Amino acid sequence: MPTNTLPSWTLRQALPEDVEPIAELRAVVMRPDLERLGRYDEHRVRQRLREAYAPEHTSVIEAAGSFAGCVALRPAEDGWWLEHFYLSPALQGRGIGSAVLRRVLDRADAERLPVRLDVLQRSPARRLYERHGFTLEREDAVDVFLVRKPTP
Repeated sequence: MPTNTLPSWTLRQALPEDVEPIAELRAVVMRPDLERLGRYDEHRVRQRLREAYAPEHTSVIEAAGSFAGCVALRPAEDGWWLEHFYLSPALQGRGIGSAVLRRVLDRADAERLPVRLDVLQRSPARRLYERHGFTLEREDAVDVFLVRKPTP
């Protein structure tokens, strides 16, 4: 069996009780970028997720039947905000993130709406978003704000 095949994955609607596994995953995946920026706080990284968590706008990524990550698509005034897109480090680089992102963007394209997001400065995740058509909208010392217009 080839090793470069995409692992099987599914999306399901998030539930209120998913908040803690998501908060823990956020702490793990954001730690390197937050430490690089001198902004890592063990409590705050989890608490910010808890305060912003909206299960009605969040999908849980499952791979091989287990929790693997999440993605949120929150309605905004002029489109969508892509938020809380976290994937277990053990599954990164295997195509799941790109496949999930394509599914989310297909939804936005079908509705003819732009998608916005922000990533931390110098985050490797920015390359993933740019490969999928996101372009720079603005940036500051900490965050880079990207936008993707709908494609036909």
